[in-house]
Amino acid sequence: MGFYTDGQGRKRPITPKKGGAAAAIVVGAVLAMGVAGGGAGGGLSPLGGGGSGGSAGQAVKARKAEGQRSAREGNAAEAWRRMGVRELKQVLRQDAACLAASHGRVQEFFLHTPCTSLDRVMLTVGDDAGNVAVVSVVWVGFRTGGDAREFQRLMDVHGSGDIRPLGAGVLGLADVVFSGHNYGSDRKNGGKVLTVAEAETAAGRHDPEFLDALAEVAAYLPTPPR
Repeated sequence: MGFYTDGQGRKRPITPKKGGAAAAIVVGAVLAMGVAGGGAGGGLSPLGGGGSGGSAGQAVKARKAEGQRSAREGNAAEAWRRMGVRELKQVLRQDAACLAASHGRVQEFFLHTPCTSLDRVMLTVGDDAGNVAVVSVVWVGFRTGGDAREFQRLMDVHGSGDIRPLGAGVLGLADVVFSGHNYGSDRKNGGKVLTVAEAETAAGRHDPEFLDALAEVAAYLPTPPR
């Protein structure tokens, strides 16, 4: 097995991002932030905070399918509700500086295939039990669908590099390291835009299957308007 050095200078194994890891790497430091009570009527169940039995896994899969459907329709609030969480905070930045915002083989890719747009969102979602996850979503636009397809093949390999998330600091969080194991990607806008999403625990507890489902739902969110 080969190894690579991530954006934080850590040595990590090179593996497929999808279906490769049995468990997520735990984030370094945790925020001192609770989930506000009230809000969505009926409360939000902590789907991702309990043990991982067969029934719980099936429930997460069902919720994920429903959440992806709502996300693809452009209804982010409903997508998160389907997952048993609500959005707490979000920061969006838009530019086209893919080369400067990337590292590893991903950065090398941009040297010969520039992107046409870059949208990055950092957000937190939480349930009524105080479990909070931080989610990074990146939309990368290309001139052709073929360029986006080749980029997806590269991004889907763990250890190939990354486009740096905005950083949890924009949300007032500390040292949340994205492992790449809770990951989702999807092409949209005629195949010319690749969405890449990652998720990690920020407070409380989430099963790896739940974090991965959050990322796969986030990857279906439409490109932000410009």
